[in-house]
Amino acid sequence: MPENQPVTSLHQWKFFRAGGFDQVLLESGDDLLALAELDKKLWSALSCPVNGVEFDKRTLQLIDTDNDGHIRVPELLAACEWAGACLSDRQLLAGGKPELLLSSIDGSSDEGKSVLNAARTLLSNLGKGDADRITLEDVCNNENMFALTRFNGDGIITPASADSVVLKDWIVDIMACMGSETDRSGEAGISREIVERFSGEASAWLAWNDDPLADIVNRLPEEGREEAIQLWHTLKPKVDDFFLRCSMASYDSRAITMMNSSDESLTALAQRNLSEAGDDIALLPLSAVTVESVLDLKSGINPAWSGKIMQLNSSILRPLIGEVASLSSVQWETLKEFVQAYEEWWSRRVETPATGLGVERLRQWSTDVPETAILSLIDRDLALKPEFEAIEQVERLIRYGRDLMTLANNFVSFRDFYAGRGKAIFQSGTLYMDGRSFDLCIAVTDVTKHALLASLSRVYLAYCDCVRNGGADKMTIAVAITNGDCDHLLVGRNGVFFDRQGQDWDATIVRIIEHPISLRQAFWAPYKRIAKTIGDQVQKMAAARSRAAEEKAATNAMQAGQKKDEPKPSQQAFDVGKFAGIFAAIGLALGALATAIVSIVSGFFKLPWWQMPLVILGIIALISGFSVVLACFKLRQRNLGRLLDANGWAVNTRARINIPFGASLTGLSRLPPGAVRKLSDPFEEKKTPWRIWVFLMLIVVALLLLWKMNLIPMY
Repeated sequence: MPENQPVTSLHQWKFFRAGGFDQVLLESGDDLLALAELDKKLWSALSCPVNGVEFDKRTLQLIDTDNDGHIRVPELLAACEWAGACLSDRQLLAGGKPELLLSSIDGSSDEGKSVLNAARTLLSNLGKGDADRITLEDVCNNENMFALTRFNGDGIITPASADSVVLKDWIVDIMACMGSETDRSGEAGISREIVERFSGEASAWLAWNDDPLADIVNRLPEEGREEAIQLWHTLKPKVDDFFLRCSMASYDSRAITMMNSSDESLTALAQRNLSEAGDDIALLPLSAVTVESVLDLKSGINPAWSGKIMQLNSSILRPLIGEVASLSSVQWETLKEFVQAYEEWWSRRVETPATGLGVERLRQWSTDVPETAILSLIDRDLALKPEFEAIEQVERLIRYGRDLMTLANNFVSFRDFYAGRGKAIFQSGTLYMDGRSFDLCIAVTDVTKHALLASLSRVYLAYCDCVRNGGADKMTIAVAITNGDCDHLLVGRNGVFFDRQGQDWDATIVRIIEHPISLRQAFWAPYKRIAKTIGDQVQKMAAARSRAAEEKAATNAMQAGQKKDEPKPSQQAFDVGKFAGIFAAIGLALGALATAIVSIVSGFFKLPWWQMPLVILGIIALISGFSVVLACFKLRQRNLGRLLDANGWAVNTRARINIPFGASLTGLSRLPPGAVRKLSDPFEEKKTPWRIWVFLMLIVVALLLLWKMNLIPMY
């Protein structure tokens, strides 16, 4: 059958409508076991992460069989199928209880029989042989039982696994050198891999250390050996040069003079400060060249090299050839063979932490043959692996019976989220800020990466850094703002976040992605913008007037400091005609404005009484209507899927957050029912009567104008 062809299902499914799409209703164990027949296109999600969700992590790890950090459809189906094969009463998968009745395990199947036997063994070891059920606590406390057993089937042995002091000591030594692994009992131990690695490295090091060349080079003191070899390489070219010069002198007697220092070189040095001529002195021969080819180690050494020759004598010559006063060319060649042998041997050295035990202890490993005994203990432990793995299967079955239905209602469908039966597994907790509570909070690890995709959700998001315990614990959440307004939400605003365990965190907004929040916000947004624009203009005018007044005062102060004998300019006489034109223009402008206002008001009052509210509503619709309509379209496009996709989910549908449901995710502050509210405020701003008088005067002026224009009859 083609993959895109829906599977014919004999199971009768139930669906409910939420989030703008049909979701499967999972209520019974049969629903879970029939999930393989449900068309994958009807699943709400196809993958969810193991980390970053509010769900039992151990259960998710058991379902995640490939250990890739994600739960996918085949893994969830395999978990349901395995649990169904182990149970005779499949309705237990819908129970959600952390216990398992032994009578509900199907002993006729291979899986069920293995789990049933393991459950009885575990209860017997815990002293509950007569119990008719096994709980998750019984299984999770099995470390106490493992601690009482020498072997537990995990392939790791501890010192307690050994039956002799010798083997106990070797297990401790191996852990000290090679590290350890954690046994099921919770104690540190070693595995076959660790033992074989220790044995191989120890044998290799002993073979290197017992090399015949080591007997020669070990005559060099271990302390300072590397420094001595470095000194050797520094002096070797100079000593070779000396003996080669002596060979030339033996070859031709005329070379004795030429191979030694020339008169010109010594004359040039004699004219200089020799304390500053070290490099030039070092270029001279190591010692006086003779036909005997013998280097006197006590006297006659070039002053630039005498100190290094003394060090070479004490660190290499004396350990290798004994105490000598001079060095012949034959002795020098023997020394070169010794050092070459050492360097060849040292280049093959084996680096291993096993050397920390020392040579004698490692020889005991190779002679006493404890490796065979330790590996035999590991084999005995591994022989019990099936029995103890069955105990893990008991834990798996109990956890599946408790958690599979909850996981399916947050994976196959988003029932827990849309039905309001509690928080979904992707909801991390509740944020309290700005007099509101926000329930759609999602834990994120990378704000920048999450925001790239989450911005397409059309949801107003506030990213908050949360800390507790003085900053020791940190987390970041993405908070969906779905009701109210955003007037007081800004970066740096603080609040308190309560996680699913009830722990409180200090939360601070670090980033905001703006989108429409609610219809109420969209309705009042134009008026707030108009008020803000007017307020900004008034502030600008007031600031400009203030600057002008300050500049004028400064100018007057500067003019007042001028000389008093300066003639004052004659003031120009008041021009009545000039200012009459200005007053006339102002009067015309005010008259035109008053006429416009009067015509609008008069036209409004001429309308029948039932049309006046319609006009007011029309004006309001003209101002707020476009904003509300645009916000309505955007709010209907809010998508939960993009928020989860940005967090590692693979959401398979358009999980919308419509206006009513979005409003339920953000709680506004309200007084509790039956609360008594006192309206008297001792710090309330005192009301000033001038505003009332101005309002009354405006009404009187308007009425007079209407009467004068014969719009209002006076009787």
